[in-house]
Amino acid sequence: MASASVRTFTLLGIEAREVVVEVDVTQGLPSFSVVGLPDAAVRESRERVRAAITNSGFTFPQQRITASLAPANLRKGGPGFDLAIAAALLACRHELDPSALAGVALAGELALDGTVRSVPGVLAMAERAAELGIEKIVVATESAPEAALPAHLNGGSAKDLRIVPVHRLADLRMLGMAAEPGYDFAAAPRPTLAATAGRDLADLRGQPALRRALELAAAGGHGLLILGPPGAGKSLAARCLPSLLPPLTDAEALEVLRIASACGRADASLASLQRPFRAPHHTVSTAGLIGGSTPPRPGEVTLAHRGVLFLDELGEFRRDALEGLRQPLEDGEVTITRAAYTVRFPSRFLLVAASNPCPCGRGPTHPECECPPGAVRRYQGRISGALADRIDLAVTVEQPAGEALSGEPGEPSVAVRARVIAARERAAERQGGIPNGELDAAALRRYVRLTRAGRQELARGYRALGLSGRGHDRVLRVARTIADLADSDLVDADHVAGALAMRRKGMR
Repeated sequence: MASASVRTFTLLGIEAREVVVEVDVTQGLPSFSVVGLPDAAVRESRERVRAAITNSGFTFPQQRITASLAPANLRKGGPGFDLAIAAALLACRHELDPSALAGVALAGELALDGTVRSVPGVLAMAERAAELGIEKIVVATESAPEAALPAHLNGGSAKDLRIVPVHRLADLRMLGMAAEPGYDFAAAPRPTLAATAGRDLADLRGQPALRRALELAAAGGHGLLILGPPGAGKSLAARCLPSLLPPLTDAEALEVLRIASACGRADASLASLQRPFRAPHHTVSTAGLIGGSTPPRPGEVTLAHRGVLFLDELGEFRRDALEGLRQPLEDGEVTITRAAYTVRFPSRFLLVAASNPCPCGRGPTHPECECPPGAVRRYQGRISGALADRIDLAVTVEQPAGEALSGEPGEPSVAVRARVIAARERAAERQGGIPNGELDAAALRRYVRLTRAGRQELARGYRALGLSGRGHDRVLRVARTIADLADSDLVDADHVAGALAMRRKGMR
């Protein structure tokens, strides 16, 4: 009888949870079982491990083999347990030195020929390994740059974790030896945190109010609703917005990469990391937009974290999907509860929604619009008051004049971005890094200093628009951003008036 154990990780949402793989080999009829709530991909690891061990020059035992994944009450998913199961099995046979596996975590999928493949979530696993004081983490060679990201972007707090990249299962023989492969942090390229490439704001012509709304949205982190007919520039405006945003900070970049890693696509972001831009089709399901399924997977609101979520033709989206936006817009996260666990996905995104004014798109005031009043009301009613109330800015646009489209280009993104960055820095210095769009009621009372005229203008607008308490606070957030762009410490009447002008009927 022989047994051995190694450490690995499983993903729960976008977080890594430690799993101890215990393998026991005893006399009996040849069998290989995996226990501990494994899913189909984990159960299939038996055949991958068997073939990889045989094709790597090791001997596969013809005995009764039991692999236990602890804790037993945590559901395990994915192929990332292959490498740990194989290592523990080889340690049972002393074909690997069991002492070399002490203080080591392993994560990787095995090909039938013994090649080690990358798995999703390596970044989160490396972070968790560093937190637990694990000395080394063994990953596929192509996953090593991803595992090194916490050391690059987290102030070097994970540099004590040694990354051991392996190409084949047989490379585990070198663990603990002088020839053990390692990852050179100093020589590794650091991800470049660049301003997001996108359509230049200079291309948006003949829409001064929309350009101003985009600048406010970028400067304060405010959601934006654009109403207007087809061809008015709504989609172009949304695709210009990422180019107005400042580059990601190290902390934000790590959040974005953690999500990308859990979805298995972090390698595409390593060269130049920009803010995400997501534009799901209106046929997206509620789980696809908000997150869900079993096991829970991030939705579009999480994939857009620290970036822009663009919902074109807002009225065509499923009503339940749109209503699901309330929690992420209010709390900045999505909470998904199952019987055995709760998963939280971050969702601090900048919402830009575009909608036609009526089913035909021309608008009820257009002479060619033939939509009956009831159809117009039903179409506009698809955007509930509760959702509209959570969007800070709304602007109505019309088709631009031909002279404007053929005239000189507007102010470019680089110039507007400079003002946005200056306004954000002013707000961050005053509020400890919290953007204006995320201020709660207590923070608003602390940081928004109204002049007498500003207070009177707010009271007038509150009565005239019939604002709710939430609408009152959102007007204050936008007014604070307008004041920051004007380099003003106090919020005056014209700042409040500008914010009130961006509230529409239904946005109380």
